[in-house]
Amino acid sequence: MGKFVISAVKSGGFKFNLKAGNGEVIATSQVYKTLATCKKGIASVQKNAPVAPVEDQTVEGFAVEKNPKFEIYKDKKGEFRFRLKAANAQIIATGEGYTTIKACKNGVASIKKNAPDAKIVSE
Repeated sequence: MGKFVISAVKSGGFKFNLKAGNGEVIATSQVYKTLATCKKGIASVQKNAPVAPVEDQTVEGFAVEKNPKFEIYKDKKGEFRFRLKAANAQIIATGEGYTTIKACKNGVASIKKNAPDAKIVSE
């Protein structure tokens, strides 16, 4: 089972990582000013991830999905990445760079599976 790990940021504020059952980080948040807003970000991921469609922007003529959604794209290094956007189009979680589209899609599937019931812990 996955877990959200909240940590304080040296520059001030809080962020979370969603870790899969094997301990691998599968998604990271932005830096939030307060612990309360960080927890709201987690609640948004838990609510939106399971229902969010995937918009694969690496495919020519891709279908644009409504928010909330996962966007898969290629970064400047040529790696595949995803971001989860909430209903208000704010980015609420991002993934690491993957070398293949399949691995990136597996990351999205892992978030959909792990986020809803993930416990919340602090570092």
